[in-house]
Amino acid sequence: MKKKLSMLLAACALMTAFSMPAHALEYEFDAPSVGLFGRPTSDETIYVGVNDSVNIDRSKSAALIPPTFGSPTSYTLNAGEYLTANLVTGQTGSVSTGGVTVIPPSVGGSTGADSSTNGSHWTPTYTAVTEDLYYAAGHLGTLKIPVIGLTVKVYQGTDSTTLAKGAGHFSNTSIWNGNVAFAAHNRGVANHFGKIHTLSIGDKITYTTKLGTRTYEVYSVSKISVNDVSVLNDSADNILTLVTCVMNQPDYRWCVQAKAA
Repeated sequence: MKKKLSMLLAACALMTAFSMPAHALEYEFDAPSVGLFGRPTSDETIYVGVNDSVNIDRSKSAALIPPTFGSPTSYTLNAGEYLTANLVTGQTGSVSTGGVTVIPPSVGGSTGADSSTNGSHWTPTYTAVTEDLYYAAGHLGTLKIPVIGLTVKVYQGTDSTTLAKGAGHFSNTSIWNGNVAFAAHNRGVANHFGKIHTLSIGDKITYTTKLGTRTYEVYSVSKISVNDVSVLNDSADNILTLVTCVMNQPDYRWCVQAKAA
């Protein structure tokens, strides 16, 4: 009897314990000060510069992916690749990366491709230097870059004697049609190309020879490796390539390229 009574009391005690209400713990936190919150990253402000057109495209279709940090073009203006190249009219990829992999808009509507092969083949153009192209003073033509106040005669070759007289023509490049390349000093008495790295996209360059006069528009200003000779390759489009040393950086060269307007 005592055993049953003990069991009954134990059962009652257990039921009483389970029937007690449960209370959740309460916590209190002090609100952080205002300064702990970062400012929102979105910006709805509309910026209009004094000299800017009202209809400048500032959307992601005009955005550029910057060049690799520390690369030769890492601090060159307008260098990079389009974030959405497929949305940019007239562009198919790079703009100015890795030195001079700029793809200029085609000249006169031509892409440099043979239409009969649907763009699978392009034909470079080239004009060789001949005796009848020399002026009486021994030069082959004249370069003018008004924005930097440059007017300089161009001579055949890029040796030191030639560059002391003016700009030198890379003898393995065309003298008129295609890619016409010149070199000149960037310091000293004959520092004709000392300011070409300050040129901007769209600046004009005029080139005159016995074959005529052409005006070109700058589309690339970049720093390239001293070993990069790809800038001298033949081209189906009419372009100018200007090359000079980089002050105190013997491993690099400034390179400006412009297309016929």
